[in-house]
Amino acid sequence: MASFDSAQPAPQRTFSLNDPVVRGVIYQIVVAALVILFLVWIINNTAINLRAQNKTSGFDFLWKTAGFDISFSLFPFDRTSFYWEAFLVGLTNTILVAVIGIVLATFLGFTIGIARLSSNYLISRLATVYVETIRNIPLLLQLFFWYFAVLKTMPAVRNSIQLPLDTFINQRGLFVPKPIFDDQFIFVLAALVVAVIGWIALGRWAKARLERTGERFPVFWAGLGASIVLVAIVWFASGASLAFDPPVLNRFNFKGGLELPPELVALALGLTIYTASFIAENVRAGIQSVSYGQTEAAQSLGLKENDRLRLVIVPQAMRVIIPPLTSQYLNLTKNSSLGAAIGYPELVNVFTGTTLNQTGRAIEVISLTMLVYLILSLGTSALMNWYNARVALVER
Repeated sequence: MASFDSAQPAPQRTFSLNDPVVRGVIYQIVVAALVILFLVWIINNTAINLRAQNKTSGFDFLWKTAGFDISFSLFPFDRTSFYWEAFLVGLTNTILVAVIGIVLATFLGFTIGIARLSSNYLISRLATVYVETIRNIPLLLQLFFWYFAVLKTMPAVRNSIQLPLDTFINQRGLFVPKPIFDDQFIFVLAALVVAVIGWIALGRWAKARLERTGERFPVFWAGLGASIVLVAIVWFASGASLAFDPPVLNRFNFKGGLELPPELVALALGLTIYTASFIAENVRAGIQSVSYGQTEAAQSLGLKENDRLRLVIVPQAMRVIIPPLTSQYLNLTKNSSLGAAIGYPELVNVFTGTTLNQTGRAIEVISLTMLVYLILSLGTSALMNWYNARVALVER
């Protein structure tokens, strides 16, 4: 009786333009070749035009004297400084206003977003009016409002408005006490870092304990108390000192303290208030995405409204809030370039503006500026994606 092998050998693939795999490879090779040819043409055309205009290229200009002043910087800068130092001033000023804006906009946005869902009619209506008004007014117009209509109309230095904690505001900006640290204060900062790490470790232990035994541990109060004790012990043991130099009004100006120029204050206010209106909508959408059954389950357990929101609703809403929140952080960082319109010395103003006009190195200056914003955006996205993975719901 004859036997037949049921296993048939796989047919060998032959080169054919009718094969979709082959066509896909060919299309990719053609597109890649066209892109490379386009880039080569751009580079060659740029080099020809630069030679025709007798212009040089390269980044050697960064080590030449800038010859201009910058109104606000976090480190010393004058006319004898180099262009690379001007680049660093613009970069640090951009990062400074971006960090301030992100922190304040997050706090304000979450507050307004939760307020929109409040059962109190007045609070929810006020939050709605804030969101619908602020997000429909162009950001540049809001910056002009805060700078020209608010800060520039403040009284002169002699008639400065005094705020709490030895803080003053006038036409020249905001004057706040300046912290003065001694050499031993580095040990206090190290203790603070250790306390934060220990706080995180305590939170993980408490979470594992809750899953294992069902008993809740007061992580916040325990971590706060332990952190205060640790920092206090290191502070007194190291002999570190922290003093504040308050601004004192002299005849024509303030002496001492820390001066925050009106351009920085206006830009930080504008970015915070504008971005917070979009973050509030993200928070509202995230909270409403959580099933109402979760609220009812939390109520059946006897949790108070604040505890329901903090322990049940918001943790589940974060998986919906984080992706659009990342986009708002990126938008805030990029929108800081609008500070050039009100004279704030951020990267676009200092480097793409003054430096480009003086050196004429358009390609190099624009490339460095684009690279900075690309790195800031990718870094922010990577950090937020990592956090999003930490808070994402794990399906079993």
